[in-house]
Amino acid sequence: MLWFPGPDTATGEDLAELHLHGGRAVVQAVLSALAVQEGLREALPGEYTRRAFENGRIDLSEAEGLADLLFAETEAQRRSAIAMAEGHFSRRVVQWQSDLLHISALVEAELDFSDEDDVPVGVGKVAGALGKLVAEVEGEMLRPTAERLRDGVRVVLAGPPNAGKSTLLNALAGRDAAIVSPIAGTTRDRIEVPIAIAGLPFLFTDTAGLREESSDEIEGIGIGLARRAMVEGDIILWLGPPELCPQDLVNRSISIVTKCDLPGKNVYQDSDIALSALTGAGVDVLQKMLVEHAQALLPRDGEYALNKRQRTALMHLGDELAAAMTTNDYLVVAEHLRAARGAIDAVTGRASTEDMLDALFGSFCIGK
Repeated sequence: MLWFPGPDTATGEDLAELHLHGGRAVVQAVLSALAVQEGLREALPGEYTRRAFENGRIDLSEAEGLADLLFAETEAQRRSAIAMAEGHFSRRVVQWQSDLLHISALVEAELDFSDEDDVPVGVGKVAGALGKLVAEVEGEMLRPTAERLRDGVRVVLAGPPNAGKSTLLNALAGRDAAIVSPIAGTTRDRIEVPIAIAGLPFLFTDTAGLREESSDEIEGIGIGLARRAMVEGDIILWLGPPELCPQDLVNRSISIVTKCDLPGKNVYQDSDIALSALTGAGVDVLQKMLVEHAQALLPRDGEYALNKRQRTALMHLGDELAAAMTTNDYLVVAEHLRAARGAIDAVTGRASTEDMLDALFGSFCIGK
């Protein structure tokens, strides 16, 4: 047995660890003996991490990073989760909190002691500090989203009917994920397949072939779903004449000539790549292109991604700081700074609701 006195422990409390030697029967016997001891019970899912949070050993962002680490399925997800769990983002927030308290102190000094000669306060000094803080928050908002990292970069295969979209999806997935046939219009619904390439998460979506009119009502619904998927996609794999690709999607599309193994296949001059999903020719090149595009959308090594809750709190923080810069009335400035401090409390978890905390820590395994 090892004894760890608090508060310098993982949870901030006194901890005892039992290191048991033997098989599962030995472990079960010890657990059975502990179960009859008064005041002892089995830990709830996530209880140790929640106690660490409630005792100030970690903040909410670090706890979320640990949760992401437990469910990481790709190397990119693992690296980003570790960066968040190790407090890289939290340290920035702590610095912002310190800066904000300093600015608030300057404003309060102006309100209470503006008639004193030894109070070094001025509108320019407050505005300069606010401007610096706003720029840092806005820069943080440009970070990749955790949702994209968790769910995968959305890659949509689109183009006219019978262009080889389903065959290409199967080649990328390494299995028969979609039905393939020479009959145009085989794919009616959106088919989503998660695939990891070079340790990066992708979510590929096969769509119905696009054409102007269809007498088949079900196919028409599928075409509508395909157009919606293209708008939502991060990367569009366009399998067809480049000029037919919607112009508002060209800047995030890769134009592909498929079936290049067929004799006399027309290779469009403006296409980015020609390949054959049937023989595998060019598929590895396409994978490299996808990785290059995804790396611009995902956090780099050692960087973290922000989830929706964190981005919402930062947006609120930025709005309040920006509003504080629009007036010279220090009473109004002080109120905006108070709201900004509340936004920082939302980031760290001090202003979080019990329901949200229950949902987060309830997703952890027992013993974590």
